[in-house]
Amino acid sequence: MSPAEQPPTAADVRRPTLNAVAARAGVGRGTVSRVINGSPKVSDRSRAAVEQAIAELGYVPDPAARSLVTRRTDSVALVVPDAQTRLFSEPYFSGIIRGVSAGLANTRMRLLLVMVRDEQEYARLGPYLSGQRVDGVLMVAVHSDDTLPDQLEALAIPTVLAGRRGDREPLGHVRPDNRGGAGSAVRHLLAGGRRVVGTITGPLDMEAARERLDGYREALREAGVAVAEELIADGDFTEEGGRAAMRELLRRRPDLDAVFAASDVMASGAVLELRAAGRRVPGDVAVVGFDDSIVARHIDPPLTSVRQPLEEMGHTMATLLLDELADRGSGHRAVVLPTRLVVREST
Repeated sequence: MSPAEQPPTAADVRRPTLNAVAARAGVGRGTVSRVINGSPKVSDRSRAAVEQAIAELGYVPDPAARSLVTRRTDSVALVVPDAQTRLFSEPYFSGIIRGVSAGLANTRMRLLLVMVRDEQEYARLGPYLSGQRVDGVLMVAVHSDDTLPDQLEALAIPTVLAGRRGDREPLGHVRPDNRGGAGSAVRHLLAGGRRVVGTITGPLDMEAARERLDGYREALREAGVAVAEELIADGDFTEEGGRAAMRELLRRRPDLDAVFAASDVMASGAVLELRAAGRRVPGDVAVVGFDDSIVARHIDPPLTSVRQPLEEMGHTMATLLLDELADRGSGHRAVVLPTRLVVREST
C-alpha cells in the first residue's frame, strides 16, 4: 500500500485540519486563515461561519505553522533595566508585571521577562529583540537619553513604555499623573500646618522624577510659599538614597518639619534617618511617599503616600501593545492615569 493509500491514523482523525474547517464553513482556506489571524478583511457572515466551524470541529491552529505564515512569535518582552538591584527591592516592578500578565492572560501571547544587568547587555538588546524573537516590547524605567526605544521603532518592533522620556515622546506610553499626585502630597502637608517642606527627588534624568518635582514646586507657589532650592535633595529611588538625601536636608535645614519623597522606598529611608537623628515622625517631621506600595503599609509609622495604579498601568500597557500588534489603527497612544493620596499615620 502506497503512502497516499494509507488510512488516516487516530491522531489524524482527532486533529481537524484547516481544510476541514473551510469545508464545514463553506469558505476557502484563505478566509479561514484570515479569521484565525484576526484580519479585518473578512465579512461578518464568513467570520461567523468560520468561528462556528472551529467550535464544532474543535480546531486548534498549529502554532509552528502559524508562525511561518504570519512571522509572529506570540511573545512579548517586558524589559526591566538594573534588574539585579531593583527588580526585587522596588514594589513598582512587581505591580507592573502583575498588570501586564493580567492584560495578556486571555490571549495566546507569552510574556518574556528580560532582565538587563548592565549597560553592555542593554546595548545588545536591540539586535537581540529584532531577531524575530518577540512581536512587541514593553519597557519600564526609561531615562531621558534612552535610545533603545528609538532602535526598536526603527526596527518596526511595536513598543509601549511605562512613563515617557519627555513631553515629546513619540511612542505609546502609560504614566500616572505624577505632577498632580506630588501636588496633592504637598498641599496635604501645608494643610496640616507644616511650613518648611523639603523634597527628595528621584533621578532627574527620568521624566517621572522631574514631574513630581514640578508638582512639589507648583503646590508651594500656589500656597504663596517660596521655593527654596536648599530644601530639594537628589535621590535615586533607593532606600539608601533616601537616607542620604534626608541627612543632607537635615544638615541644610535643621528646622525642616515635613518632607515629600518621590517614592515609598526613599520615604522609608528618610523615616529611618529621621529616627536615627532623634526626630519623631510625624511629631517633628511629617513624611509623604509616592506609590502606595506594601512598603507604605508596613513601615512604622504607616506612610501617607500617593497611590499610583501600578497594575492598571501594566494592564493598559499590554492593551496598547495588543492594539498595535493587531493594527487597529490606534497609532501611538498616551494614557495618563489618575493618582490618589492615601493618608496614614506619618502625617
